Order: sequence, then structure tokens, then C-alpha cells
Amino acid sequence: MGRYDNQSYVSATLEFRCNLKCVHCMIEGTMDRLDAVPDAAFDDILESNRRTGRWTGLVMTGSEITLRRDLPDLARRARAAGFEHIRIQTHGMHLARPGYVETLVEAGVDEYFVSVAGCDAKTHDDITQVQGSWEKMIRGLELVSRFSHTAIITNTVVTALSYRLLPDVVSALDGISALTQMEFWHYFPMRESDDKKLLADYRDIVPYLAEACRRADARNVAAEIKNVPKCLLGADAGRLDNTQAALLIDPAFWVEFDRNGFYQCPHRAQCKARDCLGLTRAYVERFGNMAESLRPFL
Repeated sequence: MGRYDNQSYVSATLEFRCNLKCVHCMIEGTMDRLDAVPDAAFDDILESNRRTGRWTGLVMTGSEITLRRDLPDLARRARAAGFEHIRIQTHGMHLARPGYVETLVEAGVDEYFVSVAGCDAKTHDDITQVQGSWEKMIRGLELVSRFSHTAIITNTVVTALSYRLLPDVVSALDGISALTQMEFWHYFPMRESDDKKLLADYRDIVPYLAEACRRADARNVAAEIKNVPKCLLGADAGRLDNTQAALLIDPAFWVEFDRNGFYQCPHRAQCKARDCLGLTRAYVERFGNMAESLRPFL
């Protein structure tokens, strides 16, 4: 299991620009028409938490949140509103800028949720489609690790391009002392078909996930898995966690998200694993419903 209670956090999508071109980006076709959470709505979150103490953590996210120049000020205001933890979700490149991490830490940002697409400069940069993105991201993680009270969580999207790399992704971060958790999110295309052919067969993915988890365990780093059928995970089934922080985002996002059509499992009616998302429509179109491989939890 992961080390963080996702339900004690609230997440606000405060930016819809990005300077990477990740091939697996879920929202690449919507960034030009989705709006960031308005300032007034962000103010309401802060005021609500100031009054109620409902959440212990705030996640500031977007396509790339560090493109907001007022990010340190937003963090300071969130701390003043009673949030114990301030997390940013980022590709990590801007953390390498001189003095930037120090500014964020001083403002109260203590958790850094960073996307790691590959296991080295070539594989990472090929997926982000920006040369030098790996080098800057790794430098940023090293700078964050200089502060004793900071925590780094990484996210790796599991696709046909990346699943074989997962164990080496873990090993590549051996020198990052602030690393507390690694999350492996199986890709979903935000539509009914896998037009980019990025989906991989779950049965091929699971052995690489298992080895990645073993390597994380050896470092005392938590490993969390998302959007993989629970019955396929074997001894790692307890690592599945599909919970999310409460998310404030442009409502138009959910129209796109619903096209995934989760829960396409032939055994859903009999299965008691209510934390499992089953299969997406796009996955079934590519690989079938896997009725012979999936087994309901009873």
C-alpha cells in the first residue's frame, strides 16, 4: 500500500499549459479548450479549509503547474489556510532552475509528485519528446532531496513503450534520497479506441511491475499501482490503489474521461473487489475481455 491517504487531499487544476509533448498525454487534445480552476474557486478551497480543516493536503496540478509564476504565492496562501502539506504535480524540469526549489520550499511546498517517463535520458526524452528533459528532472529531484523535510513521489505511465523499463526506472532513482513512493499508472487513452497503440497487454506488463515493486521494497520505497485488474497482480494485489484526491477541474474534462468506459470486466457482477477499475473500452477493443485470464475476488 501507499504511504499517503489520497482522500485527505484536495487537488486543484490551476494551469493548462505544458512545455513537454509526452506521447501518452491524456489531455493533449483538450489543453487548448479546458480552463484552469478560476482564482475565486481556489480562494473558496482555501477558505473552506481554513474554516473546517477538512483536508490535510493540497495538490496543485495542471498540465504543468510550474509555468505559473505565482506558484510560490499560492503555496504560501495554502499554508496560511491550514494545509499541512502542499504538493505540486510536475514534470520536474523547472526544479533544476537555480534557486527555484529553495523558493518553493520556503513557500511551504514539501511534497513533489514528479513524472518519470523512462529509465534514462534516451527513453525518457523519447517519450517526452523534449531533449534534456531527463537531465533537468533528475537534477531537480537531487535539489529537492537536499531538504530533510521534503518528500518525492514519482509517477510512471505504463504503456507499450515503458512497461519493460519499469524495474530500471526504480533503479535509476537509487540516488534520490527524498523518494518515498513510486506510482505506476496504466495508460488510458481518454477515448473508446487506442488510436496511438500505446496500450500493452496486462499479462505482459505484470511481471515487470512485480520486479519494479521488489526493487522499490529493497529501498523501503512504497510502490502503488493504478488501473491494473486486481486479480492479475497476485502477491502485489494489495498495492492497487485507485483512490484519488478530490479534484477540482474544468467540468468538460469529465466528458472526455467518461469515454474510457472503465469497469469492462466480464466478472464484475461476481467480483467483490470494488477497488478495481476492470478494463477500459479501448483495452477490450485491442485485447478482448480476457474472460479466461481474469478471476473474480469472492
